[in-house]
Amino acid sequence: MAAATSPVRASLFVTCIIDQIYPEVGDSTVRLLRRLGVELDFPASQTCCGQPAFNSGFWSDAKPLARRTIELLQHDKYVVVPSGSCASMMRVFYAELFHDEPAMQQRIASLASRTYELTEFIVDVLGIDDISAYAEGETNQNKRKVTYHEGCHLRRELHAQTQSRTLLDSLPNVELTEMEQSEVCCGFGGTFSVKFPEISGAMLNDKLKYAGETGADAITACDSSCLMHIGGGIAKNGMDIQPQHIAQVLDDALTG
Repeated sequence: MAAATSPVRASLFVTCIIDQIYPEVGDSTVRLLRRLGVELDFPASQTCCGQPAFNSGFWSDAKPLARRTIELLQHDKYVVVPSGSCASMMRVFYAELFHDEPAMQQRIASLASRTYELTEFIVDVLGIDDISAYAEGETNQNKRKVTYHEGCHLRRELHAQTQSRTLLDSLPNVELTEMEQSEVCCGFGGTFSVKFPEISGAMLNDKLKYAGETGADAITACDSSCLMHIGGGIAKNGMDIQPQHIAQVLDDALTG
């Protein structure tokens, strides 16, 4: 399906981990969305959405961050988030965080109705399920073999189980090779990996085992936090597989 004829307006909420550790993922996200015809802006005063504090039980610390985000994004544009976990914080958990402030609920509902994880936005809002039409130049290069890890929040909170695979499957120079238990947690879970390192490490080892068995050149996901955890395990074990955010996989495939 083709993109909308008139530009779709959206704001990029880039997330802390991309801003501070993986800015190249943000670059790929911007290039990708602009290639797809999105009129994109970046509110420069954005900060953390409050998810780490919320998940750790420090709701009084999470509220000011969440309130700032809600105020910053009170406009008529879509909000695109290259992270299933941060998107779910804004779309699902803000209402819970402010459950004792009825006056905030309408503003939260407005933001939730316009907030999408990146692949959700491309497929469900732009209506693009075959992204190959947006490739630049020839795409007859050797295929990359890519396997996909489903982030927990993306699957269980946003219920976005098909969009990423739809886009990866449509790339002419990428072969999507499913790993066993792709939907199982990688073991990161933010502070979970710090509080329960033995359990987290065992879960990571399972994920690495199944990813390695696919023979893929790269493992991709919609969350840089998952990929940071997975990438650490890959480096420690000397595995020949590259962790790469889905924005980078799509951007690389379309730009050759």
